[in-house]
Amino acid sequence: MKKIALSLVLVSGLAFGQAKKVVSSDVHWWGYKLAKTEASSHDGTVTVKNGTVVLKKNALVGGTFVLDMTSINATDLQGEYQQKLNGHLKNGDFFEVDKYPTATFKITSVKKGANGKSVVSGNLTAKGKTNAVSFPAKISVKNGVVTLESDKFTIDRQKWDIAYKSTMQDVVVKDDIDLVVKLTAK
Repeated sequence: MKKIALSLVLVSGLAFGQAKKVVSSDVHWWGYKLAKTEASSHDGTVTVKNGTVVLKKNALVGGTFVLDMTSINATDLQGEYQQKLNGHLKNGDFFEVDKYPTATFKITSVKKGANGKSVVSGNLTAKGKTNAVSFPAKISVKNGVVTLESDKFTIDRQKWDIAYKSTMQDVVVKDDIDLVVKLTAK
């Protein structure tokens, strides 16, 4: 019964709003060793597999984005070191992409923030766990095109059981993962 009610809410939201398909995106991540500095970090990208945003009265009010976790890629390394880190991120040490090939972010609210930005809030589901995430973003709607560019924001990977599965456990890796999300929808 709850699923039917939720489906009706989503359909009615779309009925009174306008859905736009994500046509381009850039999700950039940073992970850190003991010290949270650029010198002790790795960074890379993950692809948005698909997504939609919902507009109401020419304002962003909702949306859902599916991240292709199999696409996670370290961009600060090349060659053998890059392949090793990518494999490490994809295996059971971190994201377990064989078992959890996607992660989903569902926008639950968008509110006015400071400096002409909005605060986007939603639920991020990764590795079968869902937690609330909020971030500041510049959002514009012009000629039917929606653009969203977040500030750099931090999530705690432990909330999704993204834990380093080694004898060193999480002693050498910070819990913080920083993200910047950019997308365009038409």
